[in-house]
Amino acid sequence: MITQDAAPVADFEEHRPRMFGIAYRMLGSAAEAEDTVQDAWLRWSSAGREDIEHPGAWLAKVVTRLCLNRLTSARARREEYVGPWLPEPVLTGDGTLGPLESAEQRDSVSMALLVLLEQLTPVERAVYVLREAFAYGHREIAGLLDLTEANCRQLYRRAAARVAAGRTAGPSGGRESRPRFEPDPAQWQRLVETFLTAARDGDLARLEGMLTADVRYVADGGGIVGAARRPILGPDKVARFLVGVLRKFAAGMPISFAEVNGEPALIVGGTVLQVEIEDGLVREVRSVVNPEKLEFLQRQLSHS
Repeated sequence: MITQDAAPVADFEEHRPRMFGIAYRMLGSAAEAEDTVQDAWLRWSSAGREDIEHPGAWLAKVVTRLCLNRLTSARARREEYVGPWLPEPVLTGDGTLGPLESAEQRDSVSMALLVLLEQLTPVERAVYVLREAFAYGHREIAGLLDLTEANCRQLYRRAAARVAAGRTAGPSGGRESRPRFEPDPAQWQRLVETFLTAARDGDLARLEGMLTADVRYVADGGGIVGAARRPILGPDKVARFLVGVLRKFAAGMPISFAEVNGEPALIVGGTVLQVEIEDGLVREVRSVVNPEKLEFLQRQLSHS
């Protein structure tokens, strides 16, 4: 039996996964999402119970507004960020970011989408995340953001159009939208193992043959550790760079496979390497090596 004192704690914990999921998608940072949920707890614990008719809606509103405040200051910090910015990677096979049973649910936490969401205004991002990832109706979103329903619809249309345009152009621009090849994890692992073998062996011809014509490599080191400070473009340059990196930094390091942000990924010596495959070829390689961005994932790995 839950006591009266324990009831508020139980109510909060019931909604914690959704709060964390909203905050992570809004902020692209697991650490900031945790801090946001903690701030929501402080507001929840000091609020009068008689003023809260629907705990889930109340907490969603608090978290969303806290995220909007954080995004305003985050924009200034990211303008000064050294090198490319990627979201903090999160292991998702354990349900940390909620159920990811469909392609749409997996896409809602993918690194590619979270990078695109950086182009939206904070309010556009809130409306898009609540609508796309959590299926809130426009009337519900209007209540959470203290906007009119018509305004929310307009914001959503604008955000969806900008995301669609970003998907077509790609982060580097100039890419045409093509059907994406989504192999099952076993298929993906076989392709990536072949890819890694070619890179480790220094077989440039074979490696280049596995890359699309517009392949790119993006590394997020944040200026803390050595990493390419600009995206590397083209099969020749990407192949040569990967051969050099794997020989110099990854030689002898343990490599394991995991689901990160809803997609299969490699854990190489504690860092994350995502290999995006399209039509059986590697289209993009993303590497998160900034140690500050790996702290949440390292905790997840230590518990798994």
